Amino acid sequence: MAAKAQREQSAPEGRSAQDGPVGPRGRLARKPYERELLRLQHELVKLQEWVRAEGARLVVVFEGRDAAGKGGAIKRVTEYLNPRIARVAALPAPTERQRTQWYFQRYVEHLPAAGEIVLFDRSWYNRAGVERVMGFCGEEEYWQFLHQAPIFERMLAESGLLLRKYWFSVSDTEQERRFRDRLADPMRRWKLSPMDVESITRWEDYSRAKDEMFLHTDTPESPWHVVESDDKRRARINMIAHLLSTVPYREVGPRPIELPERPASQGYRRPPRDLQKYVPDHAARLD
Repeated sequence: MAAKAQREQSAPEGRSAQDGPVGPRGRLARKPYERELLRLQHELVKLQEWVRAEGARLVVVFEGRDAAGKGGAIKRVTEYLNPRIARVAALPAPTERQRTQWYFQRYVEHLPAAGEIVLFDRSWYNRAGVERVMGFCGEEEYWQFLHQAPIFERMLAESGLLLRKYWFSVSDTEQERRFRDRLADPMRRWKLSPMDVESITRWEDYSRAKDEMFLHTDTPESPWHVVESDDKRRARINMIAHLLSTVPYREVGPRPIELPERPASQGYRRPPRDLQKYVPDHAARLD
């Protein structure tokens, strides 16, 4: 009964200043943002090297509403990382075969091996969000997910995997503004899907789904961390700084690399240039 009362009293996410510490701080200025971002990205490289050297396994889950800033944060996290160590998993809609599998099965395939980092751009929590709101799963499937997700995540933790879950929280007015920006920008219009448009009219449905999801899956072993994301710059800085603070990494000395002397020429001659097809010098037009 207490849980039910808590759900009924919760306000829709992002609708008022009472919903979170957004505050009147304004947008973080570009120079301090770029300076701190670069410092944090330097630390992320250290984290990557620690993961590689220790054989650790790290999973970072990025969830939130459409246009909440998940993709931009992921890009900043991975910008200087080795794609062979840190990779992004952004799964498409399941195939007919995958729909008959155990729900978590296709996500398990993307979990990291020793020395790897995987960032999920949306994850198994699709079932508690878009699938629930849009009716893509049945009632039994939905409640089974809410029961199994904490068990699944506990198993991951017990196996030694490091799991971090972030929810990017955006207000309804800021989300709509970003949608309109995408609509007006031909370079980003592809980001605006029919599902995004539908989410505008289902704001409170998504709020209720998120509250229910947190109620069942915000556990001591695998807690949710909410990132206020009306200001994308602050969101990126805050999320990366928090991630770094939760992993006990240390700086690993660089592997010794010594460049050899280039050997003397053995008489190799390059073939005539006119035997090869070269890309036209388009850049010359810009001079």
